[in-house]
Amino acid sequence: MTRTTVIRKADWLIAWDATVGGHVYLRAGDVAFRGDRIIHVGGHFDGAADREISGENRCVMPGLINLHSHPYSSPLNKGFATNDVAGQLGERLWVSDFGLFQKTDSDRRLCASVAYAEMLAGGVTTAVDISYLYEGWLEGAEASGLRLYLAPSFAGGGMEQDDASGVRYAWKEDDGRAAFAAALAVVDAASANGSGRLSGMVMPAQIDICSGALLRDSWQAAQDRKVPWQTHAAQLITEFQEITRRHGMTPIRWMQSLGVLAPGSIVAHCILLDHHSQMRSWGERGELELLADSGAAVAHNPTVFARQSALALEDFGRYRALGIPVGIGTDTFPHNLIEEMRLAMLLARVTSARVEGASITDVFNAVTIDAAQALQRDDIGRLAVGAKADIVLLDLNHPSMLPLSDPLTSLIHQAADRAVRDVFVDGQQVVDASVVLPIDVGAASRALNKARDGMARRAVGNDPKHRPLHEIAPLPLPVH
Repeated sequence: MTRTTVIRKADWLIAWDATVGGHVYLRAGDVAFRGDRIIHVGGHFDGAADREISGENRCVMPGLINLHSHPYSSPLNKGFATNDVAGQLGERLWVSDFGLFQKTDSDRRLCASVAYAEMLAGGVTTAVDISYLYEGWLEGAEASGLRLYLAPSFAGGGMEQDDASGVRYAWKEDDGRAAFAAALAVVDAASANGSGRLSGMVMPAQIDICSGALLRDSWQAAQDRKVPWQTHAAQLITEFQEITRRHGMTPIRWMQSLGVLAPGSIVAHCILLDHHSQMRSWGERGELELLADSGAAVAHNPTVFARQSALALEDFGRYRALGIPVGIGTDTFPHNLIEEMRLAMLLARVTSARVEGASITDVFNAVTIDAAQALQRDDIGRLAVGAKADIVLLDLNHPSMLPLSDPLTSLIHQAADRAVRDVFVDGQQVVDASVVLPIDVGAASRALNKARDGMARRAVGNDPKHRPLHEIAPLPLPVH
């Protein structure tokens, strides 16, 4: 039997107004949903209800969309994959994801559980889960309660390291075709999943470890399946140098030449374009306009690049002003999307030297309607009749929200996830009074802490330079 739930007389609503094409505030209104769909927003709902929830001291808003995350590994990288990791950025990436700190399938399941719980507790209802294949991924995703796009990574090569030459590219004999086929099997299984919350995404890992043929074929596979496509590009100086050496053009121009910049394409990070201050020596200009004309979207992840490579998008407001759909993701730890929204706004103001460089409205749109556009959907990221019942209730009485003049200002500038009280995904409650229901966060975190010790021991054994742990990932203070 389909149940009807009403959130009654909420103090504030962040509702979608199609007449203005944007979010608006409503006061003292109801939100009703039946099954997985919203059936009423604003004013009084006169229909019968199976459950009523008081909206007193609550702000009701649409669930947030995390456009780029790596749940399978990032919780175990805490303390290891930071700005203190020895070596240049290529080595940091290799150390954390490709070489030293390797995870077992059990580790990956624990990581995913903790990351999923972090996202739910922070008001995320939809996330793009970019992971390498591991046993139990699909089952864990279904049990999480999240709306997830499973994006299994594949590539024609990778990174390896030895004492003599540091990090270098290593290529597979089959150009990654076996990994590509295995990834498509997961994409198809996710899209066919009966929960209604899982979808697939085609994800060639990075453009510098994929051939042009693999990128083109993966794009065609996404088009055939009518699913989004995403890859990492324009993220590293080493990548920029490698692509220009191989192809005589920048990463973004190479993607254009391959035909993989178009609506439905998401470029993760997309920082080092030809207008960026670190690209001043590059003679050409116009990549931002090229990107805008293509219809491709950008997944912006400010924390990880500020923390690990002292890089920032230049700038978030400039990309949006050109009409480029820019969503925001957490990428790695912590999976706190509201904190990412704040940093995206602040870095945009700093890099543009303009307080007007980005607003609260801009970053809220980025994690709702702009991210939905990137995923080619109009039924998530908004409170509107007919949209999915992905709904977040904020506690306006939480001390971090007070004194209250405007819910979004308090949420983004101060409260972040602390104000998230209740969360519904597809009409099912997944957070109740700030407690994540589908996942035992305490048990998963304690198990993850034990797994950390095993991973650290393996890292020391894997290191070709034979370094102790405190040299691979130095502590911020000496131990006496």
